[in-house]
Amino acid sequence: MIFPSLIGSAFQALRANALRTFLTMLGMMIGVAAVILMLAIGEGAKAMVNQAIESMGSNLFIILSGASTSGGARVAVGSRPTLTYDDAQAIRKLPLVREAAPVVPGSAQIVYGNVNWSTSVFGVTPEYLTVRNWEIESGGFFTESEVRSGARVAVIGRVVARELFGDEDPVGKIIRIKRSPFQVIGVLSEKGQSLDGRDQDDTVMVPLTSAQQKLFGTPFPGAVRFIMAQGESERVMDAAEENITSLLRMRHRIGKGEENDFTVRNLAASAQAQAMATNVMSYLLGAIAAVSLLVGGIGIMNIMLVSVTERTREIGIRMAIGARRSDILWQFLIEALTVSVMGCLIGIILGVGGALLVEKMAGLTVVVSVSSLMMATGVALAVGLFFGFYPARRAAGLDPIEALRTQ
Repeated sequence: MIFPSLIGSAFQALRANALRTFLTMLGMMIGVAAVILMLAIGEGAKAMVNQAIESMGSNLFIILSGASTSGGARVAVGSRPTLTYDDAQAIRKLPLVREAAPVVPGSAQIVYGNVNWSTSVFGVTPEYLTVRNWEIESGGFFTESEVRSGARVAVIGRVVARELFGDEDPVGKIIRIKRSPFQVIGVLSEKGQSLDGRDQDDTVMVPLTSAQQKLFGTPFPGAVRFIMAQGESERVMDAAEENITSLLRMRHRIGKGEENDFTVRNLAASAQAQAMATNVMSYLLGAIAAVSLLVGGIGIMNIMLVSVTERTREIGIRMAIGARRSDILWQFLIEALTVSVMGCLIGIILGVGGALLVEKMAGLTVVVSVSSLMMATGVALAVGLFFGFYPARRAAGLDPIEALRTQ
């Protein structure tokens, strides 16, 4: 008996019990759909984290000023000003550091005409764009000379541009920040959310000296809240962190054994840890969904064993007229694989459709990758083959005489 005949016999047997075949396929359909949906959600979460990491900039350090103690209580890092503009300039010159930018952050009400918007305001230098890998969408950025002169110029994010100006071109317009007039000279390109969920496009950037002198004040000349630095490459991040720490300890005259009055945080390491956690979550979701494939496989084995019992006399007749045991084995194995493959194909359609529905209804990012479809298909076929082999072998091992006696 050749394979086309075996396949035809398998389909005929499955059609004879259409409802039972469908119910058997249902377990495989649900299992494959669940695997694809869970992997799509996990891959979507991983894509969001990767996008947030890329939007931060590559190989970043953030150097925070020191903590303070008030009334015996230790206040958070960054509450005591210990970093300066000159510290940032010194860090820029380190061999393993590509760039460094001092930052004075704050928040303020921004007014344009009769429209106002509360947002984050950052006093920065031109190097900040390089450190953050941020582009200008329209207009330009302020220069080093404008930083030195404390020019009243501002560069705004996409959200601020939309809320204050709508469809109007912001470049050249005058806005008020804390009642001080600033001219908008540029609009930043879109960045999206950061890893902590903050909208990076809801921001205004002004020259560092303008923020210090006209908006937020400064405890002493040149003081900054934190410094962002960019390492040369991912491979040298640990060495660059040690160099930054040694440099600042020397500049701040911190003796051996004394505690640092600053904190260096490796944002690349934090981002990698979060990305790893997302990977683990993706694999966990896939593993949980794969359990339903196992249940579907057990259902296939159960139904095939019932089929062998019901068709014992048929098997005896086939053997009596010349069918080999291998023919019987392949017939039942093909039936199991057919149920598995058909359930898998329908499950793929359901899984992809469910992922698109989740993206539309829940607003989540989902990514249906070719690798997840191939993996789900491969696992489904393996499950069908594994759980179909025992019933097929049992059918092939029947004694023809005893099978013919079965009523």
